[in-house]
Amino acid sequence: MYKQVKAHLNTLFIFLAVIGASAILARSYLHRNQDADRIYVTGSGSQDFKSDLGNWTGSYSVENIDLQEGYKVLQENRAAVLAFLVNKGFKEEDLTFSSVSIEKNYSSKYDEHGNLLSRTFLNHTLLQEVDVKSGDVDLIAKISREATELINQGIEINSNPPTYYYSNLGALKIEMVAAATEDGRVRAEQIASKANGSLGELKNANLGVFQITSQSGDEEYSWGGTYNTSSIYKTASITVRLEFGVH
Repeated sequence: MYKQVKAHLNTLFIFLAVIGASAILARSYLHRNQDADRIYVTGSGSQDFKSDLGNWTGSYSVENIDLQEGYKVLQENRAAVLAFLVNKGFKEEDLTFSSVSIEKNYSSKYDEHGNLLSRTFLNHTLLQEVDVKSGDVDLIAKISREATELINQGIEINSNPPTYYYSNLGALKIEMVAAATEDGRVRAEQIASKANGSLGELKNANLGVFQITSQSGDEEYSWGGTYNTSSIYKTASITVRLEFGVH
């Protein structure tokens, strides 16, 4: 009796194993067919545009042993810088003047072992920055080149490179995603047609990196994304990884 029960159990285990293996094979076959009924393509979109916001920063400084006298001269320079920028075409609300930074300068003497022997006070350096923001990006570019004209007025001005931005990147990105998706769909339709099939519905989509480069083409794409701020004229680009069904 025991042997008969054991034989029946062995038969049952074998039967269940066969059923399980068949189920696994069936699932594998179905997944294989699902993969065979898919097309994977990459669509791309790009658009040239002009920046609509510019930013330029300049700084000027005064050295004077007397702090109050130095501050007075710096204030005179501030008035001259303001008049100069307004004369160039900017509005006063486009300009932001920073607080004044003050640094004491010393002359130091050391012995042959590098030990400090003495420090002598020389003067104060007073420095102020002016930050200019404007939608007139061409005027920003112009002032970054012409700011050194203030040197003729006795003002030691340092001009930083201007930066340029675009205020409606969100809408631009949406347009480009749509263009990249359409580009991918066209590619997928061509592939399906050559395989004597027809393109089905979109199953999945993944966005690639959003890039903004100069139209001059002297920049390389980055895996982390590139955002050019040094050029007025830029090119935005994006890729989209698409998965379509196939009939």
